[in-house]
Amino acid sequence: MEASGVPVGLCVAGANKNDFKLLAETLHSLPVERPEPLAEAPQHLCLDKGYDFEEVRAVAAACGFVAHIRSRGEDTEAKARRPGQQARRWVVERTHSWMKRFRSLLIRWAKKAENYLGLLHFVCGLIAYRAAGLFG
Repeated sequence: MEASGVPVGLCVAGANKNDFKLLAETLHSLPVERPEPLAEAPQHLCLDKGYDFEEVRAVAAACGFVAHIRSRGEDTEAKARRPGQQARRWVVERTHSWMKRFRSLLIRWAKKAENYLGLLHFVCGLIAYRAAGLFG
């Protein structure tokens, strides 16, 4: 999960587990205390079409988020209406691309999940540090 391109929560699972089943664990891994969502200032959660399930909507609502989930087939319809338009690249996918620039994440060398999670936290912290503009 991310806020303006900076990863703020993550979890580790096997590649054969669907992303939507990890949503609750990812939302509960947020290290920063979230402000209480208010009716006049709701908190939004943008997800791609891989999360288009009622279970995801229920988890998002239980955590106090307004879910914005891209429906299956919506990209195809949009491209048909506007020929030549490129498909959107979601912020999460962009962050995955940033994380894969680190060789240890691209190919998982760590055998223990705790070691890999520590490396993921380090990379997320480095991405956040770079996004803050402190490197110059």
